[in-house]
Amino acid sequence: MEKLIKVALDAMGGDHAPGEIVKGAVDAVNEVNNIKVFLVGKAPKIHEELKKYQYRSEQIEVVNAEEEISCDESPVEAIRKKKDSSMVVAMKMVKDQTADAFVSAGSSGAILVGGQFVVGRIKGVKRAPLGAIMPTQKGVMLLLDAGANMDAKPEYLVEFAKMGSIYMEHVIGIKNPRVALVNIGVEEAKGNQLVKETAPMLRACEELNFTGSIEPRDVPFGAADVVVCDAFVGNVILKLSEGLSSVLVKEIKGGMMSSVRSKLGGLLVKPALKKTLKRFDASEYGGAPLLGLNGLVVKVHGSATAKEMKNAIIQCITFTEQKINDKIKEQIVK
Repeated sequence: MEKLIKVALDAMGGDHAPGEIVKGAVDAVNEVNNIKVFLVGKAPKIHEELKKYQYRSEQIEVVNAEEEISCDESPVEAIRKKKDSSMVVAMKMVKDQTADAFVSAGSSGAILVGGQFVVGRIKGVKRAPLGAIMPTQKGVMLLLDAGANMDAKPEYLVEFAKMGSIYMEHVIGIKNPRVALVNIGVEEAKGNQLVKETAPMLRACEELNFTGSIEPRDVPFGAADVVVCDAFVGNVILKLSEGLSSVLVKEIKGGMMSSVRSKLGGLLVKPALKKTLKRFDASEYGGAPLLGLNGLVVKVHGSATAKEMKNAIIQCITFTEQKINDKIKEQIVK
């Protein structure tokens, strides 16, 4: 019998809450049998949304929480003071092992703070990185740290590489994933002090398939499966990639509608273009995991739709079934 995976979902977090959040939960339980979702937030609003759908009632449970955390609040103050917020209540469910995982489209800062101080780091893990799954020409890669630790030390980046390799191999299914370090050139003499000190440490790790430095321009081509950097660099790469992708899609669509001839041509290429764009749609791959915690914490975009929420929820199944945290403890906590 399959183990029932329990996910605590912040129903009030995100630009489209609770509507898209609730729909994503319903879509997830209607697609997968071995999952139960706790929708945490203002119960009357959540029940109102649930009335719109048909689903197996035993797979969704509403947990009331009267407060919300907004993106313009101080993350530390919000987590500390708003004990009855949907985010804190849901995270406490993970801490208490009532739930296996937490998913939210809410305030990034509050999720990072709550993950560290409510759920807590695995004993022996120095820092918890945010890992962003990004599409490439060859498939997908994991960028970390993508936003959690702006000031990093070499030993942190080594931990990130180890946790990222475990995640990519056992959740995404990439055998012996290639690990690369973001740099301004591939030569070892290049880079800042952090990069110069980290590279030999990564090369000395026998359990890692470290391939050396990688320039940001090579990331979209799939030159590595795990791309390691500090959070400042990682977040710049992530946000620039998202912005550039949006611009390109808009320009392509605009060009296809610019004349009668282009509209006719657009009809011909539409099926192939749609298939290609789907591969590069980040929402297809779920959310960004915060690795190294006592339970799984997943951050999805604030503008997340039901599809992204559904994929993020389903993503929790593989993470839990593959016992990623146990593998992190075995390899990092010695």
